[in-house]
Amino acid sequence: MSDLEYDDDDIADILERTETIAMVGASGNWARPSHFAMKYLQTKGYRVIPVNPRETGAQLLGEPVYADLASIPEPFQMVDIFRNSKAAGGITDEAIAISGKGIEVIWMQLGVRNDEAAMRAEAAGLRVIMDRCPKIEYGRLYGELSWSGVNSRIISAKRPRRMHRAQRNG
Repeated sequence: MSDLEYDDDDIADILERTETIAMVGASGNWARPSHFAMKYLQTKGYRVIPVNPRETGAQLLGEPVYADLASIPEPFQMVDIFRNSKAAGGITDEAIAISGKGIEVIWMQLGVRNDEAAMRAEAAGLRVIMDRCPKIEYGRLYGELSWSGVNSRIISAKRPRRMHRAQRNG
């Protein structure tokens, strides 16, 4: 169980402000969590740019795959890290080095936590979320968790309190 606590309004703000996500560790294997998360986020209106040096030059869910963050030619707001906690440090440092591309958020996936990298990112003015999944948080905050979703420990018959821009424009 994670001891990290994040305010729902902060997570919702990140999800609202983000338009383009660089997903480090995106996989072409449809059974991998990163593939599923990428596809889900695309259906919610996000552009997700896959980063995976083993698949550079290929297409993944309609997007070209890049070797690293620095190779991505256009701006992106979030770096979603689907790598282990140790690797998250170097990826975070790369994001800090190119933060002029519009990067605002370092998001480390479920099970990924690197406190030292988080401190470096925050010192550079970036927001950091660790040990969470944007797909799960989106579903939780915007009322899209279902029986096949994740145990959010929240059961309610009430309508969700938020509506994401993709739901408003949908």
